[in-house]
Amino acid sequence: MRAVKSGEIRFFFNYFARCGNWFPHRAPSIFMKKIRLATRGSPLALRQAEMAAEFMGGMSAGTQFEVVEIKTSGDKRQDWSLEKFGGQGLFTKEIEDALAEGIADVAVHSAKDLPTRISANFSVFGFLPRRACRDVLALRSGVGIPSLIATGSPRRRAQLKKMFPQAVWTEIRGNVETRLKKIVSGAADATVLSEAGLERLGISSFDGVRFVPLKLDVCVPAVGQGIIALECRASDAEKYAYMTDSASAEMFALERRFLSGLGGGCQAAFAANFDGRFFRFYHESSGFRKISFPDGADIAEMFGIVDGIVSTLG
Repeated sequence: MRAVKSGEIRFFFNYFARCGNWFPHRAPSIFMKKIRLATRGSPLALRQAEMAAEFMGGMSAGTQFEVVEIKTSGDKRQDWSLEKFGGQGLFTKEIEDALAEGIADVAVHSAKDLPTRISANFSVFGFLPRRACRDVLALRSGVGIPSLIATGSPRRRAQLKKMFPQAVWTEIRGNVETRLKKIVSGAADATVLSEAGLERLGISSFDGVRFVPLKLDVCVPAVGQGIIALECRASDAEKYAYMTDSASAEMFALERRFLSGLGGGCQAAFAANFDGRFFRFYHESSGFRKISFPDGADIAEMFGIVDGIVSTLG
């Protein structure tokens, strides 16, 4: 991946402001004794909060971190179909409420769960380094071609229908381990999980399940998949703005540009992924495409190319 210049980072955050408040790197102005991190209470969310504390702590020596567990609407209503009710804000609203009420200082999110529009009261100021971002097909042992696949994601379903045109689709809810146990018990032949989630939980194998990572050209991940995002009150944004990974910030910006241009959310059959070399995207009307940006292109030029793609799809 090309190096991202500090001036580009400043331009990127200003240029991308229409999708939220974004701030450049700058040195911390005050010492922060303690930072309270708001997160969901699932094992994966708690692990992500630990990772956020490690990342932020590496940039703010001596700062202590406290994890504040928040139960979101998406956690409370396990009977809801995310596709039917929509995923926008289901896993973030109550966490943002904790920021607004002063219960927490920083919210930790899976970037793919962020709503398309961020309230002016809040700022997404930082991103942890992206690692794994692929989707993983989790098949019950002994199953060759699954006939019943559990996923509530229109994006995953639309892309996997090409691989499994005869499959019937259903939905299962719950944390990662719960969903894997349901596959073992026969609730479905397979489900689709995030590689990042499995990696963060340390799950490389599971009794009764076979994992098949899906190539990026086969199933384009959700926008921001594999990235942990950090959010704070807008009034605190400058205080935390230096705590970010510039490569992840650029990846998220380009992917988000595609999503926001189309007006889609996490329950739309759109997908985009930038790995530093190729920009892959999927749209339900045109299918899969992959492009590379011109050598030396800056963030403004890349935004322009993405905007051009969106104009042909909208």
